[in-house]
Amino acid sequence: MKKRHLLQTAAACVLASAFGAATAQTTPLKFQLDWRFEGPAALFLTPAAKGYFRDAKLDVTIDAGNGSGGAVTRVASGSYDIGFADLAALMEFHANNPDAPSKPVAVMMVYNNTPASVMALKKSGIQRPADLNGKKLGAPVFDAGRRAFPIFAKANQVGNVNWTAMDPPLRETMLARGDVDAITGFTFTSLLNLEARGVKASDVVVLQYPDYGVKLYGNVIIVNPKLIRENPAAIRSFLSAFTRGVKDVIANPKAAVADVKARDGIINADLETRRLQLAIDTVINSADARAEGFGQVNPARLSLMASQVSDAFNTKTRVNPEAVWNGSFLPARAELNVLPAPKK
Repeated sequence: MKKRHLLQTAAACVLASAFGAATAQTTPLKFQLDWRFEGPAALFLTPAAKGYFRDAKLDVTIDAGNGSGGAVTRVASGSYDIGFADLAALMEFHANNPDAPSKPVAVMMVYNNTPASVMALKKSGIQRPADLNGKKLGAPVFDAGRRAFPIFAKANQVGNVNWTAMDPPLRETMLARGDVDAITGFTFTSLLNLEARGVKASDVVVLQYPDYGVKLYGNVIIVNPKLIRENPAAIRSFLSAFTRGVKDVIANPKAAVADVKARDGIINADLETRRLQLAIDTVINSADARAEGFGQVNPARLSLMASQVSDAFNTKTRVNPEAVWNGSFLPARAELNVLPAPKK
């Protein structure tokens, strides 16, 4: 009896040791979103809900954000290992903080085109960029579309405009009330927010930046340099699991939004499904993305964007495109082949 007890104890110790070793192999990662838990957040919440990160031996914690600038600074500080942010915001951080000890690096392109656009009500008479001359535009001071507006203005010969600043929740309300003539914002955010305020989509003029000569990249996955130095394998595993999830999200946006609903029960699932689908159609599965390949960048286009951001944002130093981008952690091209052909 005593011998059996000793054997059971020994077996338990072996199992405990094995479990501890398996647990030790799991890498914890803190991930910072750029915005709230809305439709596009499914790109990250779905691979988490389906266990893809867990399968990759990663324990990923995903937190909502309050803007790309915040995501960049939090990853830079080390509070988060990985984040999701507008590439222009990352470039600005690099150029304005040349001596910063820790500057995040972009490792994967997700929004191949900027989601920024100018939106106006049709009754304003604004139909094309030239109609914006002398008009009153509104947006939060940190809005990506507002920051990049000088690039849009230069490409379309737009002269002086008058800016009004407001908090994000008031942007679409002020346009609907007529307090401003037009706003800048992410198309899939502001257009649906206007609908929620009683404005029909058919009554809105949308001037999407990519349609008017502004080929800026949008949001990228960024990582802290410490993670690059100490655990590059974790980055590769994260991007592989994420890519696997993106394919599922594109195939079934409605099911993916259920994963967002699980994190924030007050969201309107139908509205967020439309928001996610709009994001997929305009910035993820765009013609540019299919041409360049999901997750990847075109070096010449990246260099042009770096120059444009340096000028438009009036940065302290010029943006070095080679310093902000590192594509060496991307999955193989076959694995990145997740974008379906456009619907005819």
